[in-house]
Amino acid sequence: MTAVLGGCGLGGGSDEVTLRLVAADYGDSSANSSQKYWDKLVKEYEAEHSGVRIDVSVYSWTDVDRRVKELVDAGKAPDMAQIGAYADYADKGLLYKADDLIGIREQADFVAQLASAGRINGMQYGMPFAASTRLLFYNKTLFADAGLTPPTTWKQLAADAEALKADGVKYPYALPLGPEEAQAETMQWLLSGGGGYVDSVGTYGIDSGENVTTLTWLRDDLVGKGLTGPVAPENLNRAAAFSAFAAGDVGMLNGHPSLMKTAAAKRLKFGMVPMPGAHGETKNSMGVADWMMAFRQNGHAEQVGDFLDFVYSEKNVLAFSREYDLLPVTNSASSVMSRASRDADLKPFLDALPDSELPPVGKTSWASVSAAVKKRIGSAVSSGGSPSEVLRALQLTAQKAE
Repeated sequence: MTAVLGGCGLGGGSDEVTLRLVAADYGDSSANSSQKYWDKLVKEYEAEHSGVRIDVSVYSWTDVDRRVKELVDAGKAPDMAQIGAYADYADKGLLYKADDLIGIREQADFVAQLASAGRINGMQYGMPFAASTRLLFYNKTLFADAGLTPPTTWKQLAADAEALKADGVKYPYALPLGPEEAQAETMQWLLSGGGGYVDSVGTYGIDSGENVTTLTWLRDDLVGKGLTGPVAPENLNRAAAFSAFAAGDVGMLNGHPSLMKTAAAKRLKFGMVPMPGAHGETKNSMGVADWMMAFRQNGHAEQVGDFLDFVYSEKNVLAFSREYDLLPVTNSASSVMSRASRDADLKPFLDALPDSELPPVGKTSWASVSAAVKKRIGSAVSSGGSPSEVLRALQLTAQKAE
């Protein structure tokens, strides 16, 4: 719709403009690399815009954030980057505001929770590109063999884990607090206990009473009773936990949509329910978003905005989400997906998105706080660990970073 309007004046004999985009790879093999997605999209776009070329470089998640930082530090910022964090670049004044690029209607189409997380001081700098929420996955076969029903409270989760352990299940509940993604598993548990990383006004409250209670329960009622498997939580990474679940060795764990494909490929029968809470189902699931941003260095705001209108069209948002089992970041695409029978498996995650809570990604301090959580949180629930001391140290780290 706006591509037609925004495209005015891009051709007509003007010098050709090349826009550079650095993007993350969501594929798990060369067969479904994100490079293929972008190549197809760019080919279609360039066919309709003779004055613009799009040069896309795709890197693994291990490398992409570092690669963008290297380019920026060298004074060679790309026109666009699709990566995991935007706040630091926005804080340094390096990014365009969304207002400079796309229209009000297009901005309003972003899912509200995701759009809010991309704002700093009310201004949209990070445009959500991919999203997911978390649900509790459980092995239907193991649950049926043990005569169990999916838990809705911590107490029931622990009881189910006890029964699974008695049946010889290797990981009754897999608790990945290793360095790969401990900050996400931690946040889901903190939310289930009525806490979180920040309070209602956005101030860090990592050492709150609710958070101490949550980690103390994990230490005493789950980890301390041997219900989290043979690998200590601080040494268990998400990828290993997902693989163990797909292999049938895990009774329960928190997972995002991509786990469905992994488990289905192994013909595993699984179910998904909201994360149990201290006294009932958790009201707020953890949400996760990755970001698109545009750097000011090279100019080209008009051309970048026109290309982003195309990227965020309903058709292309749906195509990307379906290819990688992710949630659409726009209301229009979410509405289509929620009604389509082909997307029925994603509906529980879509339903959780409106009430989801994202990490404080709008804080420039979050990167260092997240790294500290990854490094230290596992020790809080280990034998002899002190949740209050670890959380207090993390709170001091956050305050210093702020």
